[in-house]
Amino acid sequence: MPKIPIVTKMKIKPKHTPIMVLGTSSGAGKTLIATAICRYFKRKGEKPIPFKGQNMSNNAWVDIQGREMAYSQALQSWSAGLEPSAEMNPVLLKPKGDCTSEVIHLGKCVGTSKAITYYEDWFDSGWETIKEGLAILLKSKKDGRLIIEGAGSPVEVNLQHKDLTNLKLAKFVNANCILVADIERGGVFAQIIGTIALMKPDEKRLIKGIIINRFRGDKALFESGVTWIEKETGIPVLGILPWLKEIFPPEDSLDLLERKQVNKSAEIEIAIIKLPRISNFSDLDPFFSDSTIQMRWVEPGQKLGEPDVLIIPGSKQTIKDLEILNKSGLSNQIKDYAKNGGNVFGICGGLQMLGKSLEDPTRQESINKLTAFSNFGMNLLPIKTTFREKKHTSQRKERVSWPDSQNIKGFEMHYGESDLINNKDSYIISLFKNNNLGWVIEKEDKSFIGGTYLHGIFENDEWRRQWINKIRQNKGLEKLNTHEAKNHEKRERLLDLLTDAFEENINMDIVIK
Repeated sequence: MPKIPIVTKMKIKPKHTPIMVLGTSSGAGKTLIATAICRYFKRKGEKPIPFKGQNMSNNAWVDIQGREMAYSQALQSWSAGLEPSAEMNPVLLKPKGDCTSEVIHLGKCVGTSKAITYYEDWFDSGWETIKEGLAILLKSKKDGRLIIEGAGSPVEVNLQHKDLTNLKLAKFVNANCILVADIERGGVFAQIIGTIALMKPDEKRLIKGIIINRFRGDKALFESGVTWIEKETGIPVLGILPWLKEIFPPEDSLDLLERKQVNKSAEIEIAIIKLPRISNFSDLDPFFSDSTIQMRWVEPGQKLGEPDVLIIPGSKQTIKDLEILNKSGLSNQIKDYAKNGGNVFGICGGLQMLGKSLEDPTRQESINKLTAFSNFGMNLLPIKTTFREKKHTSQRKERVSWPDSQNIKGFEMHYGESDLINNKDSYIISLFKNNNLGWVIEKEDKSFIGGTYLHGIFENDEWRRQWINKIRQNKGLEKLNTHEAKNHEKRERLLDLLTDAFEENINMDIVIK
């Protein structure tokens, strides 16, 4: 049984009424709406504090103290003008497959849980951790206003008595709640009426407004629908948010994987292996807003084709995903592609797969105890990886040596430790000085095979452009200016565009008052 943490005696009494965003279902748009609300209050001169009690995601961020949190709460933190911290997402579940998740409390791993026993084993300690995160935030940001995001639906009747992060939390902080319904899915009236009907009276009173999300067409056509909803529920409709055509930073879901990016002016094609247990796909965000690049996902069983470069992203279960690539034949396609002058780059788990061997003595990457102790990689890099019991999580500022020498930053988050099998091989370039954070082989034809443990490496604008220019040069294209199009500025612009659309269509006065 997990040890229940001793909770601080700080009183959890927010100075300003918290705002909470609930959804009629998963994927209703809670994440981006909460993100917009953070920027909305920041513009009003307030100090918004993003918070999600429990999140389930393999798309993570590491804060300055080396603690894990969901990437979506980091995004909301940037929208609020704050430095992300694990207290904003005190409970994080990272799915490992086979209905099993790694359990993270206040940024640190505290165990592993099967889905069927999670609430029995982890409910009490999870709730105490959520209260502790709230208390720490409110003590350090006394004048702040909590902007809380719920999870999934708040009225899953089979789970409601053990729901850590929706109505239990809303009642605990007495939040003014907004219910978001996605009209794109259809059945929006049933979504709203059904959700509210399943709430208890003391829960219904917390719902101060309704938002209709992802509306296409003329909003005037839905005026009678708004009237009907308000009459039937007694709750005002705050507004109708249209379908947003801009490519925004992804919600904390698989939305990014389903996006189809079409850049008619693209000059470079990047193929990404869509691993079954992909993690930290936010590493690829900077490419999706680059008009010179076309992204293409490749799943096991599909043909790799002839992209200009192939990226193998991170994985929550590297060995299991590698086994699937082997069985599907995609590993052989990758090896043939690399041997014939293809450019390959792996991030974290993707780097490990490119090596010669992966050893898992403590079963960190192998749920099934029958999985072989030693596994063969693609043997494209002369490295061996051993998975340890302790996870490395930290922000890093390093000097990279390839394609050019410069300072970059990112974060590491991995159990595996990789080493060169023969460190005397002069053709291997260590990406970082005195650190086993990555390597690259640049062949005579100028193609490359490499990888790194550094998540967020593509957020470094100048380095990313130099990396792309290596590919462009091989293709006979002109080099891009390495000082243009900063990713941070793009993200800020998109957050402002999101908030502009929110302010134009949503009336928050009722909720605030």
